[in-house]
Amino acid sequence: HCRHYGSSNKTHSSSTHNNEGLVTLEIERGIPKVSIPLPSTNKHCLFALRPHKNTVGDLMTMLKKEDPAIGVVTISTKGGIQMATSNSIEDLIEDDFKMTINDKQYYVKIPDRHEKKVDLEKLADIRLMVNQLYSALNVPDYLVNREREIEEQLVEITKELEPLEKARRELDMKAQRKTNLLAWGGLGYMSVQFGILARLTWWEYSWDIMEPVTYFVTYGTTMAAYAYYVLTKQEYILPEVSDRQHLLEVHQRAKKIGLDLDHYNKLKATVAQLESDLRRIRDPLLPYIPPSPKPTKVALTTRPSTFSRTKENIFSFLKSVTKIGIKGKVPFK
Repeated sequence: HCRHYGSSNKTHSSSTHNNEGLVTLEIERGIPKVSIPLPSTNKHCLFALRPHKNTVGDLMTMLKKEDPAIGVVTISTKGGIQMATSNSIEDLIEDDFKMTINDKQYYVKIPDRHEKKVDLEKLADIRLMVNQLYSALNVPDYLVNREREIEEQLVEITKELEPLEKARRELDMKAQRKTNLLAWGGLGYMSVQFGILARLTWWEYSWDIMEPVTYFVTYGTTMAAYAYYVLTKQEYILPEVSDRQHLLEVHQRAKKIGLDLDHYNKLKATVAQLESDLRRIRDPLLPYIPPSPKPTKVALTTRPSTFSRTKENIFSFLKSVTKIGIKGKVPFK
């Protein structure tokens, strides 16, 4: 994007001298535009820069790409301190600076600082206005449409879940019944084992004979618990054992009747996600859509609590006593 100027071109607004052979900088609508003479043609080329996106290194790259005759480009402050290529253009145009192209040095004067700030403030105001218009026009409509879509999806998924929920409840009841039977069966087995060992210890034989037997029975129970851990990778804790048996029974019965539990779980997860999205859309902290009015049967009252009334009565009593003490000239401590 190069614009060439001859000897009869216009001069910079901040100077009355001819611009030929000078580097000039203007700011239009918040966009810095720098006019630089190219060594190969001796004509000016105009570069438009973005203050917040472009850097000093970007300007140097643009110059070298525009004119291959440019070998060395350095930019420094008016005090002679070289500026890093990572500095932004916004930092560069804070004050006057020097630009050296090959063996020529140019002094670049920045336009009035007040004018530049006014342009940037106008640009910021325009951006803010655009954002506000976008929010005012689009966000409420989007949220209303999104809420309607979520409600429709919830209705469809709920209809699909109804038969699955019914089948799942039946499976839970049967599995719970089977788990309870196994638990009572385990208690019965332990009772029978206790009765047999007691009979053999005190009636049939003596403790000296039965002590090794009870030791091996106890050790066998420990081995069974360890085998459970090896096979299931879970510690033998009775609530966890009961839950695992319940889940196994549910999955076995679901496979028999053809109930797809994976699909059921996906639908439940989808419902949870949609309900979460719906709560966020109806969040009272959002200024765009008010929450749905929910009538309450509890009548609100402004009557103070018992504690508040008691505190007010105590303060009133102390004030009255203080006034009486002051009128009767009785010191109140």
